[in-house]
Amino acid sequence: MKKRLNQSNAASYFREHSSIFLFIVILFFMGVIFGAIVVNSMSFTQKEDLYYYLSQFFGQVSGGKVAEDNDLFLQSFFHNSKFIGLMWILGISIIGLPIILILLFVKGMVVGFTVGFLVSQMGWKGFMLALASILPQNLIIIPIFIMMAALSVIFSMRMIKKQFMKKYAQPIMPFFKGYIFALIAAVIFISVASGIEAYLSPWFMKTILSSTILK
Repeated sequence: MKKRLNQSNAASYFREHSSIFLFIVILFFMGVIFGAIVVNSMSFTQKEDLYYYLSQFFGQVSGGKVAEDNDLFLQSFFHNSKFIGLMWILGISIIGLPIILILLFVKGMVVGFTVGFLVSQMGWKGFMLALASILPQNLIIIPIFIMMAALSVIFSMRMIKKQFMKKYAQPIMPFFKGYIFALIAAVIFISVASGIEAYLSPWFMKTILSSTILK
């Protein structure tokens, strides 16, 4: 009975803030599109220079000369956790709302640029490499970033209403407890994504590099 009640509350929450979630998703994919457009606006020399360094990295991956798996896990975990934590903190502050949106847009732009550059320089092989190196962990990371951005925006808007609209009588503490729980859940999912990025993605990359690109 309690489980059904929690599911009903969650569904009601998402319906109530569906416009915010939709806006956040659209903003992220606008960032992805913008990142892909930036690739096409680069000069030939810029692309050649970047591709040279990318080829060097691919050579290291193929030769097994990348960082240890545990180091990759820690780097990925702390990087993504700091990103999530920053959005969470900005959600508490009244002035953090626009910065949350900018961070999400930049995240989408990075993903779009990375995939767009690989595809533009390497064709279908670059697309396969993007699937192997970027997609697995981002199947978890991107939804978590979108969810946390939306929750941070919602909480920030509640803080603004509480501060400037005296008729807004809803207590903030129950929402704050849920906001803390959301951060803990996000960090747990980020750890899973970091494990995929550290232990599975390099193997996928090495397999594709050795079977297609380097031949």
